[in-house]
Amino acid sequence: MPTGRSASPGGTQQDSPPALRPAHVDAVPLAEIAALLGLPQDGLEDAPAVMGVTIDSRAVLPGDLYFALPGASRHGADFARQAVDSGAVAIVTDPDGAQQLALSESSVEVPILVLDAPRAAVGGASALVYGTHGGRDTAALTLLGVTGTNGKTTTTYFANALLRALGHRTGLIGTIEISAGGEPIPSRLTTPESPEVHALLAVMREKGVDAASMEVSSHAIEFGRVDGVRYDAVGFTNLTQDHLDLHGTMEDYYAAKARLFTQERAARAVVTVDDAWGRRLAAEAPIPVTTLRTEASGPGEGADGADWTVVDPRRSGVGTAFTLRHTDGTVLRVRSGLPGGFNVANAALATLLVLAAGATVHELQKALDADPFTVEVPGRMQLIGTAPAAVVDFAHNPDALERALDAVRPAGAGRLIVVFGATGQRDQGKRPIMGAVAARGADIVVITDDDPHDEDAAAIRSEVLAGARAEAAEHGLGRRIDEVAPRAEAIRHAVSLAAEDDVILVAGRGHESYQEVKGVNLVLDDRLELRAALADHGRPLAQEHPGFPSAGADALESDAQ
Repeated sequence: MPTGRSASPGGTQQDSPPALRPAHVDAVPLAEIAALLGLPQDGLEDAPAVMGVTIDSRAVLPGDLYFALPGASRHGADFARQAVDSGAVAIVTDPDGAQQLALSESSVEVPILVLDAPRAAVGGASALVYGTHGGRDTAALTLLGVTGTNGKTTTTYFANALLRALGHRTGLIGTIEISAGGEPIPSRLTTPESPEVHALLAVMREKGVDAASMEVSSHAIEFGRVDGVRYDAVGFTNLTQDHLDLHGTMEDYYAAKARLFTQERAARAVVTVDDAWGRRLAAEAPIPVTTLRTEASGPGEGADGADWTVVDPRRSGVGTAFTLRHTDGTVLRVRSGLPGGFNVANAALATLLVLAAGATVHELQKALDADPFTVEVPGRMQLIGTAPAAVVDFAHNPDALERALDAVRPAGAGRLIVVFGATGQRDQGKRPIMGAVAARGADIVVITDDDPHDEDAAAIRSEVLAGARAEAAEHGLGRRIDEVAPRAEAIRHAVSLAAEDDVILVAGRGHESYQEVKGVNLVLDDRLELRAALADHGRPLAQEHPGFPSAGADALESDAQ
């Protein structure tokens, strides 16, 4: 029986996607996995040991356990022969898959384990095999998770920057990048599947990473992509309308998020209680919760009651310096290098997550004094040009768009120009709401395409336009509202309208470099398009890797409120 293996950088077939694996995995007896899954171990004593887990037959490596799961159009059992030919030593599937394999003309001569709900077992099996939770050779890794509608990416970047300031070697799993100790790791998915998550955590361990931060979306929770992961601390940013195409209602959306805040998944939590959903989560979570308030109490909300509160926010460059005050009188002095009240909230949450994970107040303050939250977050309040101030942000739902507009609003006579659209095949109800938000918050509204996917792009734009025009007419706002497509042309149109004291906000896509239209990925990066348009008009640009450096910060500071 083999005791371990070295993983090759890819699968065994020419068209296989790259396998994200640690270099060495200790073999786990199949009987041990069967016991974990609550299945009989009889007859498995001499079965080959398992050294990897996958749900993708194209990514199978020798020694893998292949989960043949039901899919939207095909069953994973259809690819069992391919998986076995690539080296799978056992298969886990559901009764339908087992019946399909039994009736197949091509016999599969490996053990087949049958579960009613095999997807629910993927995370636990992956954790056991890769030794990431409850398995063998588990090494200490401080793991932070962040969920909520808006702010997840920036909060994880902030948390990692603070951890590095404390002397940790850090890892990151997020929508923009995956890294281990500063080394980028290729990924095929924005949110990796459960076996890849556990393999990534094992890779981090091998690279000497001792602390990591991870974005945890509602999709990741709903589809079991973080099953088997247990966080030292999890944070909640906010909950606003988004992803109702998946969840149906805000109640179901909340319920998906709340499943992260359980004893099975996390040791403790930090919950922002600025909205009613956060206050509810803080009251209902069955794990120790630290509460954070970053905004003043609204009418009818009653006494503050939060453990930590943001007080004394004040402008500092383009960002904000503020104090975090505990009810016992303890204070932490913090500064966010990115503009906007939402980045104050992100910085405060990141600080308290690191505190909840075991740092002391004294250690934290020393690290905070090094100004770690000036870190650049790609596509999040990213400064591209300085006169006009031209910013790219990921704001892609009503709340995020409103906050982004507030963050970059000119203080003087300059105008605010926004370029944005709405995503196809996603929460249709938010489209007119986003149009109304833009009409309230910007002087010039340029409505264009986001990622239409398989929807008609013009039809999506019409729904956003209807909301913008209705809002402007109802309140007599006198806005200029233009419809321009394609998106690159809309960006150029906005630049052509801008004077040097204006602000341009290109919102919705942030760091994304491809636009999906009718199943085709078109090369499109808002940052590159905005930079090119500004250059063509002779406008000054921020540095080559734009963020909010001092070279461009002063220009934005004079124009932003």
